[in-house]
Amino acid sequence: MSIKVENINIGYKSKKQDTVIAKNISFSLKKGEITAIVGINGIGKSTLLRTIANVQPPLKGSITIDDNQITKYSALDLASKISLVLTESIASKNLTVIELIALGRQPYTNWLGTLTNIDKKKIKEAIELVEISDLQHKRCFELSDGQLQRVMIARALAQDTPIILLDEPTSHLDLYHKVQILKLLKNIAHKTNKTILYTTHEIAIAIQLCDKICILNTEESFFDTPCNLIKQNHFEKLFPTDTIKFDSGTGSFKIA
Repeated sequence: MSIKVENINIGYKSKKQDTVIAKNISFSLKKGEITAIVGINGIGKSTLLRTIANVQPPLKGSITIDDNQITKYSALDLASKISLVLTESIASKNLTVIELIALGRQPYTNWLGTLTNIDKKKIKEAIELVEISDLQHKRCFELSDGQLQRVMIARALAQDTPIILLDEPTSHLDLYHKVQILKLLKNIAHKTNKTILYTTHEIAIAIQLCDKICILNTEESFFDTPCNLIKQNHFEKLFPTDTIKFDSGTGSFKIA
């Protein structure tokens, strides 16, 4: 078992009080599976992802990796366990693709950032896995959004962690490229036995491609295979039924 989330509340701490966005979240992620976090806007999908990555603390509950509390890991040790791909733009698009991917090796290089043969091998494997060999010497500003997203995934792969977390990896992409990226992530999870967790608004695609889904709600979350969540009628509760209805037969949403 890779990650265990036990009865956590997520939100923000302040001097006066805690602001809880969602509560009672529990699930376990296994190796070799891809999982999506879905829910309405503002429900805390990105907050949950950052909490699991230990970027911000849970307001309640615990998160463990291989039975060890996530808070017990040093920043360097955690960087060898979890790679995180956020929606923020990269610091310099003037870097070449291979230079950006090489940054994923920072947890392992010396203070000079010197790449060893092992580092170079991991970078090469990441480039081949996401099929961007023809782009490696281009500068990032020359890439399309879909190509740049592949590069960011390659950087996470070069970091060589058992767990990869991605925040909205298909935002700003058209339907074809959304499916391409998510099929790539699914293939990586199954082929390399990594645990991949990502947030998304593309619920219908997640239902078709993911091994597990976490439906995030304010009071309670639901976690299971897409088929079981459909059988338990959990997708029907996501949106007001007078506006959008879920068709369990097709696994898609329809305008009421």
